[in-house]
Parts: sequence; structure tokens; C-alpha cells
Amino acid sequence: MISTQRIVYCTNPHCTDPVNTVGNRLCANCFTPLIYRYVWAVDTKKNNLESGEKIAARYEVISPQIWLDTQPILIPEAVEKLPNKVIPYLRLHQHRLHVPHVYGFTRLSQDSEDNILLLENAPINDKGSLHPAITDVWEHSTAVRQVYWLWQILELWKPLSELGVAGSLLVPENLRVQGWCVRLLELIENTNTITLQQLGECWRPIVAISHTKVNNPLKKIVKQMCSGVVDFEAISNQLNQLLLSAAAELPLTLKVFGTTDKGEQLTRNEDNCFPTSKDSKEDALLPKVSLVCDGIGGHEGGEVASALTVQSLKLQIKALLAEVAQQSEIVSPHLLKQQIEASLRVVNNLICNANNQQRREKRERMATTLVMSVQIPQSVQTTANWRSENACELYLASIGDSRAYWITRNYCQLLTVDDDVAKREVIHGRSLYRKALQRPDATALTQALGTKEGEFLHPQISRFILEEDGILLLCSDGLSDNNLVEHYWRDYALPVLTGEVSPQEAADSWIKLANQRNGHDNISVVITHCRVIPDYLAIVSPKASDIEVLDDVAAQPEQELAESSQALLDLRLSDDEPVAAKDSAPVKKKRSRNPLVLLLIILLLLIGGAALGLLGWWLIQPKSFNTTCKQLPEQVRGVCPPY
Repeated sequence: MISTQRIVYCTNPHCTDPVNTVGNRLCANCFTPLIYRYVWAVDTKKNNLESGEKIAARYEVISPQIWLDTQPILIPEAVEKLPNKVIPYLRLHQHRLHVPHVYGFTRLSQDSEDNILLLENAPINDKGSLHPAITDVWEHSTAVRQVYWLWQILELWKPLSELGVAGSLLVPENLRVQGWCVRLLELIENTNTITLQQLGECWRPIVAISHTKVNNPLKKIVKQMCSGVVDFEAISNQLNQLLLSAAAELPLTLKVFGTTDKGEQLTRNEDNCFPTSKDSKEDALLPKVSLVCDGIGGHEGGEVASALTVQSLKLQIKALLAEVAQQSEIVSPHLLKQQIEASLRVVNNLICNANNQQRREKRERMATTLVMSVQIPQSVQTTANWRSENACELYLASIGDSRAYWITRNYCQLLTVDDDVAKREVIHGRSLYRKALQRPDATALTQALGTKEGEFLHPQISRFILEEDGILLLCSDGLSDNNLVEHYWRDYALPVLTGEVSPQEAADSWIKLANQRNGHDNISVVITHCRVIPDYLAIVSPKASDIEVLDDVAAQPEQELAESSQALLDLRLSDDEPVAAKDSAPVKKKRSRNPLVLLLIILLLLIGGAALGLLGWWLIQPKSFNTTCKQLPEQVRGVCPPY
């Protein structure tokens, strides 16, 4: 049936008139942001569907394989037994930046027996058109971006090969790009074993027309791949070296601002972030490091856990950056990820040991979520044969449901995946994502810093290259709940990119929005405005004056120790059990403590409960541990093993 009117329904279940004209941003009746969810209908091109046709009374056909779900409030249809072809999508949920996930199934008609697979998060823009194929935009892209695209494809090689879908990387039309990001249209099952040699042959045509700065090195890499005698690690190292050499020619300017707020409904703040107005402008970590922690646990434990995490990680990351700065050779992404993960395990064990010493059980155990960015300025020989002190390399680590977003003038990308029950059900192949979200415990955390011993911790750590202007937004769920960032990023982020408002003004505006639209939780926001000017190639690194750290206009008043915003379940949880539900019962209130008492608590934790964690750090990273120990106050330094 051909529709005569293009409509989309409001997702507010209480809206009395949910029918809206396609194109509106807000519901005309209740002003709820409208959702335009475009899905990719697998294997429907052959059906010759007409634009405007309605499928199952809800999907409007934009093109034979691009459909708009006009009723996104409805749960997509599922099947009783998931077919084998959808399992790779579920297993690769962690790679949602690059791989679409299964939305659901439908039929072309009630009489049809064939289920059509629908994919969401496919490379479709907000107008219902596909993002360009990599081959369509390759020739006119920068040298950095060309190498960056190939590096992402190579990073996807191993996980896709393990699931028998590496052939997805050999079809040019299946490789779409959204700015810097390579995105797959769908997964293609291998009929035979796929080799690196085949990938090299696929790369050969585009490498032949690559940018002059990287043309010869790329040709050499592809030649090695096609010979079949070079292993994956060798190719990966060469490509990474070339990527950092090309990126190091870009001058990078960073402005960072962070703030936190207790929210409208809570009397205390268990969030902590870095930087804030209280941090010195001379801090060596600025503006390279940003942190957001959302504390969890009863009897003021949440704030202690988040504060301890921020302070401990600052020390460890400072030592890591100092160590990297001393290296004459490029430190590989694999090794840097290992170093960051080791630091996170140390912090985890500090909190865990403190819980054990204080005999905190179940909902009384303290923990914290974490999202952290570290911009590592490695010294690199550029493709133009001069030495740069910054390769524009950024690492992102997350545990829990605090999030990171990358925002440009054209798009907003969620860079992290929440560690919650819904994700657990998907990656274990037990449920589709939309169906898993209907569980009452869907948003309950499955991991956080301090819930279990470090060996059971599985942080997400990713590497990115800053090669375009954009905003890195870190935030707690006080802001990200109800998809506020996805709905309002144009209004609050674009003015920063155009220079109309500062990161400080934008952060304050985000806080106000969160209080208006959410307000049920503490809110933390850290904004890093990244500027790269491709037309200007700086032969020297940016001066210290080019890197700006913003402060609050006025210092915020002292926050009281926060009451629990969330709660933990028993420490002895299996990997299949959530940490806590979002709507856990409130913990009995206690009087707030003096800030000096909080400092004393942190010192006691470092001295008493952290011994085993510090010992582990000493054994794993003795050099960085000794460097860090020397920077500790004399009162705390006594817990360190001799060096």
C-alpha cells in the first residue's frame, strides 16, 4: 500500500496526539524529541519495493533496503530461535562504532513465510541516505584519514575472522565512512577462509591513488600483504607507524573544561571529575587527561570511591606520560592499552581492599564507574621528515555506564558501550538488543571499579586519532540518560565548534539541560574542544600558550559527601549477574562529614586498604610505580615497597 502522508509517531507513551509530520524535530503535541530510526533491510533489493510503501503497517520504504520505522516506540518483532546468521552481530556488539546490530525481523506480508532481517545502527544518515562508500571519497581525502581508514579495517580483521565474517571487509560497497569512522553496511559470511593476502589485493586499487605523502609506504605494505609472507603483527606495526607519522604533522590545540553538579533531586554529590576549577592550571596532566567517575555504594562510599579513583589515576597516568616521553621508539597501541589496563586494575584493587577492610557487604560496598581519555603526545618522525612531539593519539577507557561522545559539525558518535545487563544478554547471544532493553534490570551495571578483584575486570580501551575538529564529551548518566546528548547535541555542541560559546558555557548549559530533563542523579561533564588545522603544517610542536585550560568563572561551593545514587549487589557475582539496578532501594542517610574527614578517609584507604593493590602495581610496572611513589606525600609514601 502506498502512503499518501508521511508520518512518524511520538515515542512519549502519554502523548495524546502522537502523529507527526516527517521532518519535525519535536512532537507538535508534547514537544518530545522525535526519533527517526532508519533500518537496513537485508536482502530486500530484489523485491523492487517502491518508495513510500508501508511494510507491516510501520516501516516506510525510503529505498528498497532503507526503511524508516514510523513507530519506534513499538518493540521490533523477534523470532523464537535466533538464526545462525545473526550471532556474529550479537558477538560484535562491543564494536558498535563499526558494526550494525540486529533491530528485529518482519515480513513483507502476512502471507509471507520469510523473515526479513532488519539492522539498526547501519551507516545511514539522519536524512535516510547511505554514508558514502570508502572508494567514493578516498581520492579526495587527507593522507591521515586514508591511513586511519585502513588501520581501522585491519583492527576489525581479527574479531571478524574469528566469527567467520572477515569477507565483509573485502566488498568496497560494504565499507562506508562517516568522517573518520569506517562502518560496515552488513556482515557477509565467509564461503572460504579469508587471508591477509586477499585483503591486500582488495586494498591495491585504492592504495594506487592514495595521497602522495603516504603513497609509497602504503604500496610497500600492500605488496608485503599480497606476498603472503608477512604476518598480521608486522603489517599492523608498519601501518601504525605510518598513521602516527602522518598525524604528527597536524597541529593540535586543546581546550578543556569540567564541572559537576548534585542534580535537582539529590542532596549530595557522589560524582567526581577532572579537571575542575579546583585543579591548578599548572597541572602537568592538563589538557591531555579528562576523567568522569560516578560513585556507587552506601554510607558515603560512592564519593570516596570516585575521589580515590580520580586521585590515584592522576598519579599513575602522570607517570605513564613521563615514561612514554622518555621513549625513543614508538610505543605500540597494544602496550599502551596494557599499561592503562594495569593502572585500572590497581585502582580497582585499592577500592576492593578498602571494602573488605571495612567489611562492606552487598549494597554497602563502594565502587565507581569510569570514563577516561588520555591524549598521549608521542615523539614521531613525520612523513615530511621532521620531528614532531605530538602524534595526536588519544586513548579512551570506560567501565560502567559513564559515556564518551565525539561530536563534529556533522554528527554525534557514541564512543563507548555501557556495561549493563542488556549488553551482557546481547554479547552472549541470548537476546536482541531492543528486546534486552525491555528487561526490568536492563540498565543494571555488570561491572564497576571495586566490585570484584582486578583479574575479573574487563575495561573497554580504545585508541583514536584526533585528525578533525571536534568535541570530546565525557559525562555521567545524569546527562546521558534518556539520550539527551543524542537529541540535543546540535543545540549545545555546535556553538562551541563555531566559536559562539566557550566549552565552559557549553558545560554549564549541559548541566542545566540535565537538571531540566533528568534531574534524578548527579551530573558530571568534561568537554575537550579539539582543533586541528590541516592547511597548516607546524614544524614545531604547539607552544604551551596554544593549549588552554578553562576554569569556572566562580568556584563552586563545597559539596557535601553524597548519599548513594546507585547500589551494588554482592561482590560474589558471576559475570552473568548485574552489579546493581538503577532503581535500587535508598540507603539510610547519614550526616555529612567535614571535607577534612574525607581527606583523612582517603589517606587511610591508601595507607591501610591499598597495600595489596600497590604491591600488584609495583610488580607489574616497577618503573612507573617508583616514579609515582616519589610524588606521593610523606604520610602516604610509607606504604610503598622499597625502591
